[in-house]
Amino acid sequence: MGQAKLEEFTVRDNRVARYAKALAHPARVAILRFLAQRKSCVCGDIVDELPLSQSTVSQHLKELKEAGLIHGEIEGARVCYCIAPKEWKLAKRHLSQFMETFDGTEDGCC
Repeated sequence: MGQAKLEEFTVRDNRVARYAKALAHPARVAILRFLAQRKSCVCGDIVDELPLSQSTVSQHLKELKEAGLIHGEIEGARVCYCIAPKEWKLAKRHLSQFMETFDGTEDGCC
């Protein structure tokens, strides 16, 4: 398999793709919604909210952390998670700008 050549795309396009990848699974969307509603750090409650195993939830949390959308802090034997406000605002701006590139008119399309 060849390399993706990500460096040949704009920084903005790479960011939009990174956010889209993070949002590409309903479990990750559910995790973000849960964290956004709580507006505070959450430790073990995330697993209780989803019909998934601890290990699967951990994988989804890892994806969200890699996208920068959440923070994870170690507190004793647990890791507590919360929304990363600065990156959240950046994601909101970039995704909105991307979605606004098409105005919704249907003239001349297949």
